[in-house]
Amino acid sequence: MGFSAGICLSEKIRLVRHVCLFALAGVRSGMPRNIGVSSRKAPQQARSNGLVAAVLDAAVQVLKAEGAQRFTTARVAERAGVSVGSLYQYFPNKAAILFRLQSDEWRQTSALLREILEDRTTPPDARLRTLVHAFIHSECEEAAIRIALDDAAPFYRDAPEAAEAHAESANIVQAFLQESAPCLDDAQRLLAGELMKSTLSGAGSSFSAVPRNPGEIHAYADAVADMLCAYLQRLAGGGAA
Repeated sequence: MGFSAGICLSEKIRLVRHVCLFALAGVRSGMPRNIGVSSRKAPQQARSNGLVAAVLDAAVQVLKAEGAQRFTTARVAERAGVSVGSLYQYFPNKAAILFRLQSDEWRQTSALLREILEDRTTPPDARLRTLVHAFIHSECEEAAIRIALDDAAPFYRDAPEAAEAHAESANIVQAFLQESAPCLDDAQRLLAGELMKSTLSGAGSSFSAVPRNPGEIHAYADAVADMLCAYLQRLAGGGAA
């Protein structure tokens, strides 16, 4: 989906929380992978769209309240106020619901990365700082849903859409680095992109493991942004990755 130029930072924060999920999809349970993760059909009418939206909203609520291990279609249908039969018209099983949630996040993340990192009216280090703050705030605010979707990752981690989303996000970062540090060769850019992604992912995951107050979140995000922006400036000046 696209975003208008005036999208608020709180919306950006909500959408960016899985920018580094691709690096975190380790198997934590014995759940089967990629079994029936596609939706049965796409909604064609406003009423159907409303039902699907209600199911997906309810799915997020159930994930937050119950976690991936206790996530069931029956619980989602009950929370959404629809019958299980109605739910099954669009989602054949819980894996399909989880996959849809994650697929939506992948698309939103790619759009958000493009909006922030491709905004050439803003200096590269300012763009990177915006992304870091959005990500760290989001990791803290959405820790429960992030952990639940990490646990559910075996359902869809090997799906073609996962590889496509990973590649799209990586390409956006590589284009940003090519613009902001044109002296790097391809291998150096790849290394720099992986280092920045893994640093941001690890920092966000570790910091959000316990509740944080707004002051702590802002200070931590500033510190991470200072570090990554200094690294970007060194790369732009011709330093090796």
